[in-house]
Amino acid sequence: MSGADIEKGILEATSPQQALKTASTAAPRPRPRTANPATLGLFSFASTTFVLSLYNASTRGIHHANVVVGMAIFCGGLAQLLAGMWEFPTGNAFGAAAFTSYGAFWMSYATILIPGSGIVAAYAGNESELSSALGIFLICWMLVTFFFLIVSLGKHIAFIALFSFLTLTFACLAGGEFGGSAGSTQAGGILGVITAFIAYYIGLSELLETEAHPPFRLPLGHLHPKAE
Repeated sequence: MSGADIEKGILEATSPQQALKTASTAAPRPRPRTANPATLGLFSFASTTFVLSLYNASTRGIHHANVVVGMAIFCGGLAQLLAGMWEFPTGNAFGAAAFTSYGAFWMSYATILIPGSGIVAAYAGNESELSSALGIFLICWMLVTFFFLIVSLGKHIAFIALFSFLTLTFACLAGGEFGGSAGSTQAGGILGVITAFIAYYIGLSELLETEAHPPFRLPLGHLHPKAE
């Protein structure tokens, strides 16, 4: 039934009740299809994690992570935050919480590294206090990641692997800050690279699922059958 038919029916109705009945029988407008934002969030998280983890692993002698600030703000931060916001209308509370949380993590981490923020400068001359503060910061995110790991136990193997390795990554990085251990930080970097590749894998799997004719599919190891 077209909009003109509805209007005509309302005009020709002999009572308000008839007009309401005519309008209520109109065919509902089709809802626009919403694209899956998961791949954006996963690729953004993976890319930023990959770069920072290589720095933490002292790849090619790199010991200063400041180059990652741009990615942490816009890729790991803003893009992932938007992915989280776009997950809310789909009803995916897990994805919305995870992407929004880690988007906020990357933005907050970038803020620490920006000289103009004055955060690092506030600890000038007291590097041990800065290390302890960063250690507590990382422990907090290790706990958040562990909570996501608990929920992921009911989803699929790929998510379990992702949050397991990410929890260990935060633990190693926190240990490196608390103990001043370069080896622990490098271990965290290596675990972070593994975490990034797992996130890339899940993101690619999600992207292939959205294609009408994907060249292949990547299994995630769902623990429960997906509803058709």
